[in-house]
Amino acid sequence: MAINRTRKIELLDIYRNQVERSSALVFTNFRGLSVSRLQSLRTRLSASDTGFMVVKNSLLTIALKENGLPYPESLLSGPNAVAFVGEDIGAGVTSIMEWIRIEKVGEITGALLGQSVLLGSNAEALADLPSKKEVLAMVLGAINAPASN
Repeated sequence: MAINRTRKIELLDIYRNQVERSSALVFTNFRGLSVSRLQSLRTRLSASDTGFMVVKNSLLTIALKENGLPYPESLLSGPNAVAFVGEDIGAGVTSIMEWIRIEKVGEITGALLGQSVLLGSNAEALADLPSKKEVLAMVLGAINAPASN
């Protein structure tokens, strides 16, 4: 379905904003997902400050270029849905992985973490990153350790 120029400009602004505020972008294959399933994923991801939307690849490419980020052609082809992960990357990707495991639909095809492009299973490894709370606990433990000795 063709979209008009005004809608393209609106989408490009949305993508720019999402890319600017995201720590990572996780690309997923959404084939076979119904609207209700996509909505359930969005609801689950909102708890981890992660947005999820079906994207127009050409417009997302422009938004990535404007933000000085790589635009991997292998990830920007075909139907895509992108998770725009906030500052807690581990929690966002873990939520996606759990949802995929429960629903048995969809897959992570890759991710963009800063200037790094991760494909397939490397992108899924982002789920192993500690959450923000865990990192803060580790830092506090390191600061507190010399005082307790």
